[in-house]
Amino acid sequence: MQAAPDIFSYRKFWAHRFGVSPQLPMSKQEMELLGWDSCDIILVTGDAYVDHPSFGMALIGRLLEAQGFRVGIISQPDWTSAEDFKQLGQPNLFFGVTGGNMDSMVNRYTSDRRIRSNDAYTADGEGGKRPDRCVVAYSQRCREAYKGVPVVIGGIEASLRRIAHYDYWSEKVRRSVIMDSKADLLVYGNGERQVVEIAHRLARKEPIKDLTDIRGTAFVVKHGQREEWWEKDSTSVDTPGKLNPPVDPYQMKTATSCEGSKQASSKPDDGAQVIQLHIKRAEIKDKSRTVVRLPGYHDVKEDSVLYAHTSRILHLETNPGNAFALVQQHGERDVWLNPPPIPLTTSEMDGVFDLPYSRVAHEQYGDKNIPAYEMIRFSVNIMRGCFGGCTFCSITEHEGRIIQNRSEDSIIKEVEAIRDTAPGFTGVISDLGGPTANMYRLACKSEEIEASCRRLSCVYPGVCKNLNTDHTPLINLYRRARSLPGIKKILIASGLRYDLAVLSPEYVKELVTHHVGGYLKIAPEHTEEGPLDQMMKPGIGTYDKFKAMFDKYSKAAGKEQYLIPYFIAAHPGTTDKDMMNLALWLKRNGFRADQVQAYLPSPMSAAAAMYHSGKNTLKKVNRKGGDIVVPKGIKVRRLHKAFLRYHDPENWPMLRDALQKMGRADLIGNGKKHLIPTWQPAGTGERGEGKRTGKTATKSFRTQHVRHTPKSKVKPLRRKRR
Repeated sequence: MQAAPDIFSYRKFWAHRFGVSPQLPMSKQEMELLGWDSCDIILVTGDAYVDHPSFGMALIGRLLEAQGFRVGIISQPDWTSAEDFKQLGQPNLFFGVTGGNMDSMVNRYTSDRRIRSNDAYTADGEGGKRPDRCVVAYSQRCREAYKGVPVVIGGIEASLRRIAHYDYWSEKVRRSVIMDSKADLLVYGNGERQVVEIAHRLARKEPIKDLTDIRGTAFVVKHGQREEWWEKDSTSVDTPGKLNPPVDPYQMKTATSCEGSKQASSKPDDGAQVIQLHIKRAEIKDKSRTVVRLPGYHDVKEDSVLYAHTSRILHLETNPGNAFALVQQHGERDVWLNPPPIPLTTSEMDGVFDLPYSRVAHEQYGDKNIPAYEMIRFSVNIMRGCFGGCTFCSITEHEGRIIQNRSEDSIIKEVEAIRDTAPGFTGVISDLGGPTANMYRLACKSEEIEASCRRLSCVYPGVCKNLNTDHTPLINLYRRARSLPGIKKILIASGLRYDLAVLSPEYVKELVTHHVGGYLKIAPEHTEEGPLDQMMKPGIGTYDKFKAMFDKYSKAAGKEQYLIPYFIAAHPGTTDKDMMNLALWLKRNGFRADQVQAYLPSPMSAAAAMYHSGKNTLKKVNRKGGDIVVPKGIKVRRLHKAFLRYHDPENWPMLRDALQKMGRADLIGNGKKHLIPTWQPAGTGERGEGKRTGKTATKSFRTQHVRHTPKSKVKPLRRKRR
């Protein structure tokens, strides 16, 4: 894979003489105390400012500070005018804009598009402190505040909207966020490498319009302006492997071709006319000057099959070792995406996490509680990235498939810092993980294979034979961390890939014996093959194998511990029958869900393309065939959620009606083999008419999804009312 300059190898900017700030300033008064007359860079964020490496604005801010720049923070400004965007004055180099650690739409709305009453990333959990589509609103206000100052957008919200994308909340395909925000540059993925280069080049007085060669960035130019590039049409991109067969040409409704372009000599199986989508077609002479042209915004907006195709190509071009640049036309302009950034090395990761974070919320919040901070303040991030490729997840699209690891010494140093300096620490580290709990130091056995691979997942439909699955480094890390003086317990709260864990019985034994606090959350997501295939998740048999190991080692340790499995309702590819079978499995295994997770199509995810198009984008996409069931509409989504909560009397009328229509009235009755009873408690029903009377007919649990407990130990808990 191509090498990249170490992010700490740049000559420091002259302002490094001001030294390290206790916390990055959020006011002119704080700037004056530091001796600053201005900020070089101002970061605008939709989150409350917590000086902790788990918060993006703190991590990027501290990294830029280490480069010698003076960095200020504007947190959750009033977006109705430009006044709050002037509170630190005009930045010398650029505004950096992010929606925060979460996408602002996911943060504010439930999967049923209802407004959430709280915000975990705001002081005291107060809702409504950020606008919808944060990045767009903030960028426009930065422009109003100081015209001519470059605006660079980044974070997960910008990253997942870097091309034309399906927007679940408006139910339409929206333009790339760089078009709507009118930003100068878009940084996608983890942005350390890109942001450091942008800052130093702007400090050298390079115009921002010339920064078009930085990996992991997107920018806008006039359509057809970059004629020195060789264009490769997206329909000619091959995708080898059983999961990803070569993409056939498509029947296109409209397209334009420059004089001299070649028409395809073959037709798809369905006999549809082949029309190319490129401006010019030429032999690849220099991969570094080759770009794949995607169908344009107006085409994918009107044609969901083209959208599915575009999504598929985008996901195939995410390996930093072999990805082409991408370009997509938006009217008279082109949005260019440079190839993904080169992953950080272990020494660079150590450098980023060893920066002088205060690890507390900014002093302006006083005693206010920030829920997201409370959740992670005693946790340690040991790695980044995920090669699982779950189609509904945004981690891979944002952080990439190549795992970026910290060294064991750096991780232990942070654990010791928490022990010695974190207010309120009681000796328990709440998590030692990251996007996944057990991908630390797992990678392809061959760098050459890794650099050329186009698989969407290293673990589906089975674990790749080229993947190193040795959990020994992680086991050693756990043992070293829990042996530190003053550390009572190391818990693992990150999502566990149990299909990898079962390959290392020693890891499961270590985890279960020492690092589970009574309950362990894992995510089988479903039990049925149809939805699991569309999710790219392993079959339920793998869960059963892991559960057997979990129970075995729990018993050997003399501990009573339970698994809490997560499940998703209404995912693309899920039928009513699938949900019924899942409900039967839940009942057989004694699980009762308190709250349930309904599928939410996050922008740019593969599952969102399935949801929008009704096509299976994991296989050859064409106009005839490849259709999948997509549960849309409030009624079917309510039904699928009701199957997960089969035990709730409020859902029984709906489930009785559905089971009768499905020809499964045999599941309605008062015996153990039945899913729901024939009787109905007074005051309950599908729409919840009237007040609930008497005791609830089901037992709920204090967990987000489901928990398994022997009936003899179940204690009824009062359900909170909103």
